[in-house]
Amino acid sequence: MAASDNSTREATREAAGKITEADIDRARRQIGVPKFAFNKPYNAAASSDVLSHFAWACGDDNPLWHDRSYGARTRWRDQIAFPLFLHSTGTNLTPKQDADQKALFKGLFRGVGKYYTGVDWTWWRPVYPEDRLFVERITSAIKVNEKSAFSGGISVTEVYRDLWVDRAGLPVGSREESYLSAEREGSKKTGRYAAVQRQTYTPEDIERIDAVYAAEQRRGRDKRYWEDVAVGDALTPIAKGPLTMVDVIAMHMGLGLSSSGIGPLRFNWRQRTRMPAFYAADRYGVPDVVQRVHWDHERATELGLPTSYDYGQMRTSWLIHLVTNWMGDDAWLWKLDCQSRAFNFMGDTTICSGEVKAKRVEGPHHLVELTLAGTNQRGEVTAPGSATVILPSREAGPAVLPNPPPDMSQRGAEILQGAADRS
Repeated sequence: MAASDNSTREATREAAGKITEADIDRARRQIGVPKFAFNKPYNAAASSDVLSHFAWACGDDNPLWHDRSYGARTRWRDQIAFPLFLHSTGTNLTPKQDADQKALFKGLFRGVGKYYTGVDWTWWRPVYPEDRLFVERITSAIKVNEKSAFSGGISVTEVYRDLWVDRAGLPVGSREESYLSAEREGSKKTGRYAAVQRQTYTPEDIERIDAVYAAEQRRGRDKRYWEDVAVGDALTPIAKGPLTMVDVIAMHMGLGLSSSGIGPLRFNWRQRTRMPAFYAADRYGVPDVVQRVHWDHERATELGLPTSYDYGQMRTSWLIHLVTNWMGDDAWLWKLDCQSRAFNFMGDTTICSGEVKAKRVEGPHHLVELTLAGTNQRGEVTAPGSATVILPSREAGPAVLPNPPPDMSQRGAEILQGAADRS
């Protein structure tokens, strides 16, 4: 067969929304290469209001995230950011792409659905009002699954590493975030969600959920000492839901619309001219973002789902809320991972719970390991996770902040130095 025939067949497969070997190869060649960001961060800098609005969007009313006068009476001496705030900030200093890089980073897996599957977070320092951070994103891994439970066919997981540093190049936090690319028709083909219907509730059902909200406990200024914690201790559960459109809208008010740069009206038109593949016409012929599966019931049902669903970052924020409630203001959330194991549909209710799995002393750190879970009203664990918390010690004193690994510190310095050399 002629080379031109092969090229035509490859293009036809891609147009049909299939995973191609060419895209897998190009994804692997992106590993370790810093990615240029076309879109500015939603929050270029922190402020007291920005930090408060973000925590509000996550549904967490801890005054440590909202009130500078309250924060001034804690060991942090000021209001600090809800840990997930890093997701909404960070100026990318990676230089603009040359021709070779543009070819490397042009859109992958066109016409294929991309789904968030989980994240591993690490935090080293708090973020304060007036802080300005910088971020670098690379692909850290590519994993190919020849038989996906999601789509029934081949799927690819892309893992992205983000590193946030302050104005001195000192690492503040990092994450490894995973996305699964699979055919958008996969859910319909496998029929995995064919029997799932949107949840309905009786007044008594809502009363039981409200009772969990009412019983929520925030440790706050009451220090939780490492010596007072025992393996098997349960965290007081928190309720999240029933999920409504307001919850999704509010999350966008804290995180922005997305890092893909979508927006209203003229902003939408401008982005559509730059990224036409990110838009698909609805049944009325109106081009709209493929991301609308999070709020467009009709689009979700076209893909074989019972209705629209949440964002994975929402569930991560819920587990963070659970842990920070339990640990108190003077502790430090060092690590947290959250996996998205199933869709969290509109109308679903998630109860977040946890348990102390282990405790140990590691250098100056008095550590507690937690197992976490977000469980829906069907009894499905849709968001399993774990966390590592540094607690104050009655014997050794306050929680000591962890140091980033040497390679992260080195890379942080290089990011800022490289930007200075180019200016």
